[in-house]
Amino acid sequence: MNDVLARIVENMGDRISGPMHLRIFLQPAMAMLFASLDGWKDAKAGKPPYFWSLLMVPEHRTEMLQSGWKSIGKVFILAIVLDGIYQIIALKFIYPGELLLVALLLALAPYLVLRGVVGRIASRT
Repeated sequence: MNDVLARIVENMGDRISGPMHLRIFLQPAMAMLFASLDGWKDAKAGKPPYFWSLLMVPEHRTEMLQSGWKSIGKVFILAIVLDGIYQIIALKFIYPGELLLVALLLALAPYLVLRGVVGRIASRT
């Protein structure tokens, strides 16, 4: 188990300076753009902050997940595909767990955090 964790940490660090390293910056930027647009729409529609409501309001969870996936789904899939290409080029092997981890870190995490923040800021203006 320690060997797997050590490999993951090493491989994640190599992505920053390895081939296709520009995607490490572009994918979160794309996720943040979609999050900002959706947060702005949420504020104009009078909806509560996205991530908090996703966790705390179960009656609207399905609708909110569909809305979020519609916006971020393509960026998430692109993150998986690009990391798969990276792994083939750099590692000569595909690690599915790392694919998902990278996609979560580069696409979903920035989206989830920023959509609510933008929504709160936009609702105060």
